[in-house]
Amino acid sequence: KFFNIKCRYSGLRPHVVVLVATVRALKMHGGGPTLPISEKIRIIAQKIYGADDIELLPEAQHKVERYTKQGFGNLPICMAKTHLSLSHEAEKKGVPTGFILPIRDIRASVGAGFLFPLVGTSVETPVTPTEP
Repeated sequence: KFFNIKCRYSGLRPHVVVLVATVRALKMHGGGPTLPISEKIRIIAQKIYGADDIELLPEAQHKVERYTKQGFGNLPICMAKTHLSLSHEAEKKGVPTGFILPIRDIRASVGAGFLFPLVGTSVETPVTPTEP
């Protein structure tokens, strides 16, 4: 996120980077296709979260069409979902599989240069824990 989103728009130019990666990871993540919006979301859901597929709810589908028409379809994706699980359901612990990841809406942070799908019941603002 730092290089793809933050550095792109802030003009930051790091002098040194330490990258630890396998050759397999470099092959998988380097030079990927310029993935439509829904395909970029699907790839994240399947390869990172372990979902079988995504379900674009009506509002999200409408936003995909709108942002594509407006020329924002090439922006990177930064998913907004619960931090408590790899799925959209906080109670599913570990590495759940066999689920459909519901995308209820997609918001554009055009100034920062990314789109952020809202997954399940995720909220946009940080919340405080029940116990400090």
